[in-house]
Amino acid sequence: MDRTANTPRSSERYLDAIADAETFPYWLDDVDEPDSNPIAVTDEDCDLCVVGGGFTGLWTAIIAKQRDANRDVVLIDSHEIGSGASSRNGGFMDYSLTHGIANAQERFPDEVEILEQLGRENFNQIEKVIREYNIDCDFERNGAIEVASTWHPENYSDELQADYRQLKELGHNVAWLDREAMQQEVRSPVFTGGLWTKDTSALVDPARLVWGLKRVAQTLGVRIYEDTRAEDIERDNAGVEIITALAKIRARNVALATNTFKPLLRQMQKYIAPVYDYCLVTEPLTSDQLASINWKNRQGLTDVSNQFHYYRLTADNRVLWGGYDAIYYFGGRMDQELESRPETWAMLSSQFFQTFPQLEGVKFSHMWGAPIDTCARYSVFWGTAMDNHVAYAIGYTGLGVGASRFGGEVMLDLLDGNSTRARQTKFVQTKPRSFPPEPFRFIGIQATRWSLDYEDRTGKRNLWLRLMDRLGLGFDS
Repeated sequence: MDRTANTPRSSERYLDAIADAETFPYWLDDVDEPDSNPIAVTDEDCDLCVVGGGFTGLWTAIIAKQRDANRDVVLIDSHEIGSGASSRNGGFMDYSLTHGIANAQERFPDEVEILEQLGRENFNQIEKVIREYNIDCDFERNGAIEVASTWHPENYSDELQADYRQLKELGHNVAWLDREAMQQEVRSPVFTGGLWTKDTSALVDPARLVWGLKRVAQTLGVRIYEDTRAEDIERDNAGVEIITALAKIRARNVALATNTFKPLLRQMQKYIAPVYDYCLVTEPLTSDQLASINWKNRQGLTDVSNQFHYYRLTADNRVLWGGYDAIYYFGGRMDQELESRPETWAMLSSQFFQTFPQLEGVKFSHMWGAPIDTCARYSVFWGTAMDNHVAYAIGYTGLGVGASRFGGEVMLDLLDGNSTRARQTKFVQTKPRSFPPEPFRFIGIQATRWSLDYEDRTGKRNLWLRLMDRLGLGFDS
């Protein structure tokens, strides 16, 4: 089965399926989007200024007020709250802070147990806030299945079984699915097995979650300004000054939650490569179509391969299907026009119908793309500047829906000087390796993408990937 064949004639069914799709995120096609907040037009003074209104920024502001209701918190965003990656992802919320157990074992082998514990606690706190504040975000804690298929080399299944054994030893509720058991969960002619982790992930509507967190933050007294871009950051005698187009915001401390957007601190830039990810959403499935795939337990699904798809059901029984073709543009270029990539949508559509041929005739209603803040260790990292008056958390590499709360919590601990279990770990204390400058960054990433595809097809890790392993560098879709 050739996943990378040249695009066939326009009459092919998978091209017809995307022909009428809207090119904006399905999650934003909603009448419940909250009213906009004002622009900051006068100078402000506050205890904490949060720059960035996505998941990380909102959680930082919320936790800051939960810890000290009298703390004066201002949050600014260059556009609308949650208009970036926080409302453009697949809506998978994972407990892992480290991009999975295998990555934790490889990079932080002595800290796996504490990082697992911290991840579980963080995940439970997110669910607690969702329940306590009645955030209507279609939260479903159904777990996730990593799927092995005929697309993958046999040794990938061995790696999956190793993850199964380790997760079981750590006390997770996991189930190993052979071919028959996998088909009973989700029916596809290419599925050969899977690892169902039942207690460590959930599905959400990410836009509704970010809008709910905005409401919580405002309920707690956070002052939020939209369409207020932070243009510069300067140290002053009392703390830090954020300069915007129309106002200056003076704060004792600043938390930077800017994801892939151009960072205010130059030191952050070398660690991040903005990588564009694309996905599709089908029209709602009929009852017969749902029965044909037998997806009764509504788990989130991902392929076990390096270049993987992620897929899930939405609350109204559409299939969201994305991933695989992660694109880095030379120089780390970011532009709204890059959110549209027809050749990737065509590839994804073709792969969708190879996976679910019984859904032939289904149309896609939405398709879009968004950048991911990719770093070399695949997981969030932190740093401080300006005599510890500024902290940042970036590098989630696609798993920020859950880990973003932890990212904000650690930022506050760094700013407040709190000694915590998390701050004692190398995971928090260290940073990933920086990416090389251009053109070596672009050449290296393209070589890595080719090598990962080669490994997915053959099961063999070539010399380039083994070198990347030794250097502690990586790239993952």
